[in-house]
Amino acid sequence: MLITAPARWDEACFAVPAVRALVASGVGVGVLCAAAQRAFWATLEGLTVLEFPANAKPRVLAAGLAGRWQAALVWEPGVAADACVRAGIARRLGPNDRALKKVLTHPVPLAAAGRPLEHRVRHYLALLETLGLETARAEFFAAADLGLPRQAQSLLLCPDSDFGRSHEWPLERWVEVAQALLAAGLPLTIAGLPQANGPAEKLLERLGGALPYFKLGSFASALPLLAAQSLVLAADGSLPHLAAHLGAACVTLFGPNDPVWKRPLGERHATVRRHVECAPCFLAKCPLDRRCQNELAVAQVLAAVRARLTLG
Repeated sequence: MLITAPARWDEACFAVPAVRALVASGVGVGVLCAAAQRAFWATLEGLTVLEFPANAKPRVLAAGLAGRWQAALVWEPGVAADACVRAGIARRLGPNDRALKKVLTHPVPLAAAGRPLEHRVRHYLALLETLGLETARAEFFAAADLGLPRQAQSLLLCPDSDFGRSHEWPLERWVEVAQALLAAGLPLTIAGLPQANGPAEKLLERLGGALPYFKLGSFASALPLLAAQSLVLAADGSLPHLAAHLGAACVTLFGPNDPVWKRPLGERHATVRRHVECAPCFLAKCPLDRRCQNELAVAQVLAAVRARLTLG
């Protein structure tokens, strides 16, 4: 069975337990993903990883798929989904969603609307459960192992968010947290996303420019760095989900998003938020005064970090 990978990095992480469950069922499984995600999917065992460039056309992509796959599991519309249709893959399964109506031969009904909010990983697991597959096994949720040594008591700070500015904590609070952690003797590293003059670069400057700093060219390039960390303190975004996938403990600062729905899974992780009346709004740009970020206290964040590193 060929799986079309979710395009978003956080969604790719949420799909991992379901992909592992499908591999464990004994069928041959391939993942069709954008070239930027190849290194991520290669961290899972038992998969054939097929990549396509950012400018791929469904017709061209389909030529390499035709005759190779008996079925496809399609999570969302896009180039990969259209390529599965053009390749003539006979059975195309996926969520019974209006956006997928044109590409599926076997839409799978999921849980009815109106139920209590569940973590996003359930979106992927529920489909396999509907097909009769077992999903409740611990190894499906285990961290991926890159074979790299983890640095004891290391702490990576990631102030940037690929979800938008409204998901980023004020710079002054990051400075206070970093200074407190440095005073406690922790070796800090800062990571920044490709955006120019983002919070990570400004934090490095405010701290004197002497700390190790990685400006990530891509999320795939972050995998070895994340795998080496004991703890990642990050703005809500794709990065903490990738860190959790690689076994680092995460403290994630939530604002417009809902941690019940999209937190890193596992007891080793923590989420910190200041719940305000307008949250969760899920907006990339705040139409008000960013109160969910501005009212999140330094002491609350430090307490969460210290609980994970047992600083006392």
